[in-house]
Amino acid sequence: MTGPQGWEALARHIRAHPVEGTPAERRRAFDALAGPGPAGRSGVIGAVPCRSHGPEDTRPILWLHGGGLVFGSPDSHAAGAARLAALTGRQVILPDYRLAPEHPWPAAREDTLAVLDALGPRPDVMGDSAGGLLALDAALARPGRIARLALISPNTDRSGRSTTRGPNSARDLMNDDATDAGLARLAFGRDPAQVPAASPLLADLSTLPPVWITAATDEVLLDDTLLLIRALGRAGVAVTAEIRAGLCHLWTLWPEATPEAAQSYGALTRFLG
Repeated sequence: MTGPQGWEALARHIRAHPVEGTPAERRRAFDALAGPGPAGRSGVIGAVPCRSHGPEDTRPILWLHGGGLVFGSPDSHAAGAARLAALTGRQVILPDYRLAPEHPWPAAREDTLAVLDALGPRPDVMGDSAGGLLALDAALARPGRIARLALISPNTDRSGRSTTRGPNSARDLMNDDATDAGLARLAFGRDPAQVPAASPLLADLSTLPPVWITAATDEVLLDDTLLLIRALGRAGVAVTAEIRAGLCHLWTLWPEATPEAAQSYGALTRFLG
């Protein structure tokens, strides 16, 4: 691996690559922050451009990338997808779904469902951050269609129930409350709290498949995960949860940079098989 090695090196790398500016500038900055990964295979699934890693003749894992629905790409998540493909021996597919503000909600949802509907029976679906919201939304929209659902620090609540968005902003190197709220407005409009899809925490979760979920104690979206875990339990959904001490949002972008990232991929692999 040529990227940052160890938590201190990773923290320096994150601080040196701020994701700021216009949406186009943020996209370039986020791809630079994530660093280069394996190219993978380009293709089209359900009329949506996709990138895939791992053997083609295996049951796919559909990975919906994070980035607030405004940035992020198959390039930014290539290292993680390639690592997961190597660990599971399965194909991992990253859709290049349309991004806001040029394509506001529900464009990302429409692309996600188009890819899901074009895949074979009962794939596994995962997502990180806003990609976790997309994964939840897809599973809710297609009950029984997904075998297992894996979520990494998902956005789940715009209703104000989360209590860690403000307090953890100073500790989370990758996210803060104001930036996260601004991205939501670009994606969902002026008042995301009025858009039901922006708060899947409040949906009827009883139709969801088994869920694996992880978050870090220092990240802005910690409570989005903790509240979802409780809601899943109350809905009778089987859930496996792992909360990592310290770390920041999207630590899994760098699968080999820290022992904790390697442990997260190991746990994810055991869940997905």
